[in-house]
Amino acid sequence: MTGGKQGDEHVIARNRAATFHYELSDRYEAGIVLRGSEVKSLREGRVHLADAFAVVERGEVWLMHLHIASFSHARAYPHKERGARKLLLHAREIRQLERAVQREGYTLVPLDLHFRNGHVKVALAVGRGKKAHDKRAAIAERTEEREALQELRARQRLGG
Repeated sequence: MTGGKQGDEHVIARNRAATFHYELSDRYEAGIVLRGSEVKSLREGRVHLADAFAVVERGEVWLMHLHIASFSHARAYPHKERGARKLLLHAREIRQLERAVQREGYTLVPLDLHFRNGHVKVALAVGRGKKAHDKRAAIAERTEEREALQELRARQRLGG
């Protein structure tokens, strides 16, 4: 472990659209198999998580469409920017994920990438895609909350 205290966690990237597009239920934390140049790019924050998703194939979990920008100093052995990356989970967790994905309409959504004790981890959630009317309801609810908060602040400024 290099620097920092035990339990040190640093978020690299978040998938902010995940909670908007999916109803999330079970959450898991997985390790990820990476090359050195990929880790160095992650340390620079050069990653795009929005299009990524995970799949279970032959008893292994893979993270697909995760974009990690190439590292400028890794000319001899560069990595693929959009390759499939293996996730490290316990066999019991993989079986649970496989059962969840086999249910209709469920998918594995990466929520964030973070460093924990010097290792890169992925927070995964089992999610079901929201319908358009659910998304509209979420937007309307957020708008209501924002307007109520603005009104409350305006009243406080007026000394009321």
